[in-house]
Amino acid sequence: MQPKRVASSSSKRKAPESTSDDGEALPKTNKKTKTAATRANPQYTNKVLPVNIVFPERTPGTLRLAAWNVCGLAASQKKGFKYYVEAEDPDILVLTETKMNNEPVDPSLKERFPHSYWSISSKKTYSGTAILSKHKPLAVTTTLPGHPDPALVKGRIVTLEFETCFVVGTYTVNAGAQLKTLDEKKEWNVHFETYIRDLDKRKPVIWTGDLNVAPTELDLSNPKANWNKTAGYTEAETTAFNNILEPPPGTPDANKFVDIWRRTHPTDRQYTYFSYRFNCRVKGIGWRLDMFVLSERIADRVKMCEIRSEIYGASDHCPLVMEIAGSL
Repeated sequence: MQPKRVASSSSKRKAPESTSDDGEALPKTNKKTKTAATRANPQYTNKVLPVNIVFPERTPGTLRLAAWNVCGLAASQKKGFKYYVEAEDPDILVLTETKMNNEPVDPSLKERFPHSYWSISSKKTYSGTAILSKHKPLAVTTTLPGHPDPALVKGRIVTLEFETCFVVGTYTVNAGAQLKTLDEKKEWNVHFETYIRDLDKRKPVIWTGDLNVAPTELDLSNPKANWNKTAGYTEAETTAFNNILEPPPGTPDANKFVDIWRRTHPTDRQYTYFSYRFNCRVKGIGWRLDMFVLSERIADRVKMCEIRSEIYGASDHCPLVMEIAGSL
């Protein structure tokens, strides 16, 4: 169900420009094509968020987790970021591409999420991942064990350990324009798969954030034109992701993971990212890059997983939300 939106004078606030810091390759498009997804799901073109946003009440007995690539937290805050957070009121909020140079001083966020953990890139106004939580974790880490380049990892991962599970937020490496950083992406994928499997041996994992991969042809508007040409939709990237979901032969001790949104929407075309360029949002030309991936043994606890398509304008990404029964 889409949230109700109430117009207000603040909806005319000027929206500053912001772009991805990873040099995201612009997806190849077909200007003559009006996708089925566009016809089925009207494309919202707001450039800031309304003050009043209302979502359905959460399922009783569940925790609500949300993930959002904000494409620069400071920029997003000027375009209505707080109105989404107030309406969603998640127990855990994972933010990616925060572009923060220091941990922000925001009393309202601290009041809502007393436990906040920020991984900040050593490169100024670049990358950045955070997990904001109402629940205190047992432990927090911001490293990717075994990766040979700590500078590349910094700002891209936060892991919280709770009593019954791990929550991992990542702003996964982008393969870049002309796939110039595909080798860096491959190296990240190797070490991350080892890491998430090691965690899964200890307790179930909830992995979320901007994963920078479109796993199947249903997850982007123009798959044929982009295959092996555009970051996020190459054989190397999709294979690495699918190997996490379905362990390849020769790994008998590896457990399966589930892409929750895709499991609950097996044939849908709905996207979380729309380039600011060339009216991609209006044309419905997008990619599904933001996900919740869970250890298979807890996947049945999920009661809802939806893309908040109306929450557009405060970023070039839409948030993704999930409700899961039980405790952390």
